[in-house]
Amino acid sequence: MLIGEVSRHSGVSVRMLRHYDRLGLVRPATRTTGGYRDYSPDDIARLFRVVGLRALGVPLAGIKTLLDTPGTAEPADMVDELIAQTRQRISRETELLTLLTRIADAAPTDWEDVLNSVKLLHDLDSDSAALRQRAALTAREGRLSPEALAKAVLAETDTNVAGTLVWALASAADPAAEAALGSGLDSADPEIRRRAVSAISKLSTDTADELLRRALDDSDRAVADAATLVLGSRGHADMIPRLIDMIVDGSHDVDAAERLRDLAHAAATADDIATELGRLLDSDNLDSRARSRLAQALVDLPGEVAAHILDAHIADHDPAVSALATLRQHRS
Repeated sequence: MLIGEVSRHSGVSVRMLRHYDRLGLVRPATRTTGGYRDYSPDDIARLFRVVGLRALGVPLAGIKTLLDTPGTAEPADMVDELIAQTRQRISRETELLTLLTRIADAAPTDWEDVLNSVKLLHDLDSDSAALRQRAALTAREGRLSPEALAKAVLAETDTNVAGTLVWALASAADPAAEAALGSGLDSADPEIRRRAVSAISKLSTDTADELLRRALDDSDRAVADAATLVLGSRGHADMIPRLIDMIVDGSHDVDAAERLRDLAHAAATADDIATELGRLLDSDNLDSRARSRLAQALVDLPGEVAAHILDAHIADHDPAVSALATLRQHRS
């Protein structure tokens, strides 16, 4: 079949057929006595495979590789190869998109800023904690936008580096940073949510407190407890029931008891807190360790109510509770 006929039947222009020939994509094996291209049935079949792959968006170089690679002649093999190549391309383009987005977050004003941002972002992604730490110190000089800093904080696994980045973030005092950190609370990864709470806790603003309240109902106990402790340290008396639960459960019980003690002084709620701790201490449903933690919290509380409750437990059947009650009596 001559090139004109092939063009009419396939819908591929003569010009494109000649281009395919030059690239070695579809090269007729024979020519007529007049020197015209003569397409065999195999050539036509290959042409339609090229047309189909082009319709899928495969570049010409990729098509030639596919068609000339042994083992991909069958449709299923070719589709599997296309899937693998597409995934690789999406991965590369996703990495590029992430980098470009982070550069845009850095708000560059000229090409020098762009190059500096690229280097800084690469350093923040380094496997070396020391290099990331130096990059974090550089970031504090205003080399990155608050949004870019917040994203770096959420991705940072080293405590020291994260601390430096949060320090830089707090210095910026930009609402956009809080919003970017807040987005970390929506991550599917609980570790990122924990980092978000840790970073937000360093920001002393009303918005930061609102974000921390969002974390109180987190499915990850560590995230919820961290938010509770921070809000408790900031004088939010409505954290008292949660702090008491933490003492009973043994989840950061020492920190929770400290927050209760501070709230008892600041909010003048010592007697109410002591009464609730005493009620739980008298419960038959708690084990010895939970009762000991409650008694320890009572020892640290100010006020006569706490003292009277402990006096009533000096002869407690649990030696640990009895010892703590006696300790409080000796302090008085």
